[in-house]
Amino acid sequence: MKCLILAAGYATRLYPLTENFPKPLLMVGEKTILDWLLDDIHTAGLADEYIVITNHKFAPHFRAWAETHALPITVVDDGTSTNETRLGAVRDIQFAMDQLKLDDDLLIIAGDNVLDFSLTHFIRYAQEKQTSCVMRYYEENDKRLTKSGVAEVRDDDVLLSLEEKPSRPRSHWCTPPFYFYRAEDARKIRDAIADGCATDAPGSLAAWMCRRSVLHSMRMPGSRYDIGSLESYEAVKAAYRGITK
Repeated sequence: MKCLILAAGYATRLYPLTENFPKPLLMVGEKTILDWLLDDIHTAGLADEYIVITNHKFAPHFRAWAETHALPITVVDDGTSTNETRLGAVRDIQFAMDQLKLDDDLLIIAGDNVLDFSLTHFIRYAQEKQTSCVMRYYEENDKRLTKSGVAEVRDDDVLLSLEEKPSRPRSHWCTPPFYFYRAEDARKIRDAIADGCATDAPGSLAAWMCRRSVLHSMRMPGSRYDIGSLESYEAVKAAYRGITK
């Protein structure tokens, strides 16, 4: 299994902090955001390579970071240099697959979230279901639903639909940016793009995929910090102050 980390965004809402520095490498406690994620996954020994897909502006930062690690980390530069020219998450996934000739099961994660639970639960769930999988959590706030990927899920966890930023949400289930795609489904991503799948939000790919393959949705076993603003970054730093593992 390859772990593909989405890190090609420009984090404009965190300017000036991220104007010249990538958000996933910001410090939370004693580690970077990205180190919290990778250390968790690597402990279980389930991924044989970690692939960071980033942009041309931030690629040097990630390469320097990767050189300090013994983990098998590959940094892929998508060639973009501005927020206006970004490829979008779905095109970035396909770009990395093409560059590295990937034909593996893929754990795809956003590189800017901090979790209070282990992603190994999600990987084990996907292995048990033997399907591509997403996660879900219950969101009470109607306004937040309209800014999220909202899922309809059967009682047996089968994902029926997923809609990004719906004006009229069909449920209270939100889908965070963590996905497991079996190799046979990952091969369909090129078809999804050609078919007009929206490419900016990674949830759009799961929305397209669940109409063509069986996907399961695991209930998220904890909470996550979505670092999307200076205020949210300060909140997670305060929560993790003094925590090292």
